[in-house]
Amino acid sequence: MSAISRNLKENEAFLRERFFNCSDIVFRSFALNDENVLLLVYLDGMTRLQGIEDNILKPLIFNGLPQGIDRLSTLAETFRREWLPLTNLFTDETQEDLVQHILQGNLGILVDGDASALIAQVHGYETRGIQEPKKESTLRGSKEGFVENIRTNTSLIRRRIIHPDLKMESYTIGKFTQTEVILAYMQGIADEKVLSEVRGKLGKIELNGVIESAYIEEWLENNSFSIFSQIQNTERPDIVAASLIEGKVALLTNGTPFALILPITFWSGLQSADDYFERFVFVILNRFIRYVMTFISLALPALYVALSTFHPEMIPSSLMIGIATARENSPFPSVMEVFIMMFIFDGLQEAGVHLPNQLGPVVSIIGALVIGQAAVEAGIISTPIIIVISLTGIAAYTIPRYSATLPFRLVRYLLMFISGMLGFVGFAFGIIFLLIHLVMLESFGTPYLSPVAPFDGRRIKDMIIRYPFWIKNGRNKKWRQR
Repeated sequence: MSAISRNLKENEAFLRERFFNCSDIVFRSFALNDENVLLLVYLDGMTRLQGIEDNILKPLIFNGLPQGIDRLSTLAETFRREWLPLTNLFTDETQEDLVQHILQGNLGILVDGDASALIAQVHGYETRGIQEPKKESTLRGSKEGFVENIRTNTSLIRRRIIHPDLKMESYTIGKFTQTEVILAYMQGIADEKVLSEVRGKLGKIELNGVIESAYIEEWLENNSFSIFSQIQNTERPDIVAASLIEGKVALLTNGTPFALILPITFWSGLQSADDYFERFVFVILNRFIRYVMTFISLALPALYVALSTFHPEMIPSSLMIGIATARENSPFPSVMEVFIMMFIFDGLQEAGVHLPNQLGPVVSIIGALVIGQAAVEAGIISTPIIIVISLTGIAAYTIPRYSATLPFRLVRYLLMFISGMLGFVGFAFGIIFLLIHLVMLESFGTPYLSPVAPFDGRRIKDMIIRYPFWIKNGRNKKWRQR
């Protein structure tokens, strides 16, 4: 890296060449005693101009140099002592460091005769205000969600954990984006092995740019080819704070409102923030309903195909007669009927997600009603299929986290096809292979199915039954050492 020259014109020539065709880079030269002795360089739109004008430009224009300054070489010290008393200042010795700090929204101050540049942290730009998370809304609890500004996000966590043991290490990732990533953890509570592994992987990331935390997530996962995520993403600061207290690690990425939490287990995706905001008696029932509905969303289409195609004797006679009557005019086998309706349902769901908020629910509901009714009347799809797919879709919506529903969607298709070929035998093989994969999967040293496999009697209680906090806190030390 080239050092900053004492000649102001040489420094200006370098910067103008480096920022060629960058219309948002502003150069402001100032002459004192008929000589250009000062150059201000900043990025328009990312710098607080009011602070520059009040603290720098107006004193220079109206007051000139303060009394007692005999040589221009002392102008840099003047900035430090008199003109920027409230601004964080530091010094750059190389030209490339100066370029990077200007691009980050800081003000570069170059003085003729000084072989260093002053950097004033006066960056400021428009950001989205704190709002309620849309994908993780709760009936009770905080209505604050993360935003795209990383400093706002760290402050949301600091407001909830007021303790010096909360550590936040900064990393810069991305050749072109230079994205700041914060590793947050509770010292003395977080597992040092997990921290060491995360630090090592963060140091090895080689990307041209980091636009969203998902870029980092794929680099950190132990098994990137698994359909099950080993890192949880959330836009709720209260969930991050609770996870840090439990001994987990969080990653905050500048430019995205989603934080990453690790390690996690399979059951993390089935737990809602409301589980810890409502009374524990009602949470027991809610969790039971959620687990049952999760199994239904995964297995119901496959079970229907296996029963209706290979094992009709297991269905009560009156019900089987009704199903056979409804399917009398259908031109497709059961497995094709289920596949067609599942595919249409998932397509409507994707359309509802990506359409504007006002149109999404309307298109999903009307599309499902119109297509389903028309398909039944035309004899393409039988009525029981509509019931099965509708119940499957409703059951899938009971899963609190959208990212946790995606693996179930894929496994649902696989189980359906293998059940359509082998019946209950295929369904059993599919479930066995799924369990084998989950048992072998780990999230930063934590078994993915723990505390079920390996079995931990103390922790499994909190997975099924949400104990009162006055009981849970009594075993908090053991809980954090998982």
